[in-house]
Order: sequence, then C-alpha cells, then structure tokens
Amino acid sequence: MATEKLFTVAGISKLPSTHGSEYKVRFANDVMRVKVLIKGGHEDVRLVELDAPSTKMEAVQILKDMPEFSDAIAQATFAEFIEENTPKAPRTKAAKAPKVKPESSPTATKDVVAKFVELNTAKAKAPKAKVEMPTDMEDAPF
Repeated sequence: MATEKLFTVAGISKLPSTHGSEYKVRFANDVMRVKVLIKGGHEDVRLVELDAPSTKMEAVQILKDMPEFSDAIAQATFAEFIEENTPKAPRTKAAKAPKVKPESSPTATKDVVAKFVELNTAKAKAPKAKVEMPTDMEDAPF
C-alpha cells in the first residue's frame, strides 16, 4: 500500500448484485459511511468504530479478532485483503555457481595447445588456390 492514511471506522460489505456476491473490506472516518454504502446497493454492511485511528492493515488485523467478524465470509475477506496488500519481497538474482573446470594436468594442457598450434600452422602453410578470371570476362560491364 502506498499510503499510510489513518481510519477510525472499518468493516466489510457485500457488493451490489451486479458485481456478483463479492465482499470487500471498507474503511472510513465516519460511521455515516453506512448510509452511502446502503444507498449504493451494498448488502450485509458491517462497520465498527476502532479504538484508535489505524492504517488499513492495522484495522484489518483488529477486525479479524472481533466476534462480529468471526464468520467464514469475513475471515476469507480479511485473508484476501492481507494477501493482496502485503508487500512482496523483491526478487533477487540467484547466485551463479562457480564454473568448474575439468581436472587436467599441465602436460594435458600443453598437449592440447600444441595440437591447436600444429593445426593452425598447417593451415597457414597450405598453398592457397589461385582464382583466375576467364579472359573473356575482362571487358564485361559491371
């Protein structure tokens, strides 16, 4: 959550039937919010005044322990809110495993290098084929 705004009233309400039977956590600073929610078509509006102004997460933690919200619907609504609003830990890159070089003896390495040098010098010593242009192509247009 990006804001640490404080609220004195919190609870849950069931959204109007156009949105399905979904419950949401509600926050306000006045109990008169009940009237606005009912006028908007909300059902099962349950708001309570908190003892002290609280952030949204603190308010949900308080509501979870109240007997008015001990039913399964309220507990599931609170669990969903907490899951959606708990900050995720930033992903870190996994540590790369060190590259393991195959065990080799100094002579084996020297042999590989010698073979490599031998192959490359053989290619360099090989005569290159000479490409000759046919004589009738000398006067050809570009």
